[in-house]
Amino acid sequence: MSCCSTTGTCTTSAGVTTLTVGAETAYRVSGMTCGHCEQAVTAEVSALEGVTAVRADAATGTVLVTATREIDEAALRAAVDEAGYELVGRI
Repeated sequence: MSCCSTTGTCTTSAGVTTLTVGAETAYRVSGMTCGHCEQAVTAEVSALEGVTAVRADAATGTVLVTATREIDEAALRAAVDEAGYELVGRI
């Protein structure tokens, strides 16, 4: 069973962290060059379960993802791919 603390980190009875509420993770994405690119990536990544906010920045080639739970990197990679770009990895 999990119990969330006031910091937003949930742990199991064994003390293993399983979820960070509102955690922001940065990823490098290649191929974005304009606002349309940012919108396409934002729309696809926003559709993932648990994602609460997405900020794509073509100028820096980054995507900041805020989520209520750990996002599966394969699902994130597929979402970015669906938008027409490549997820390079976590920053």
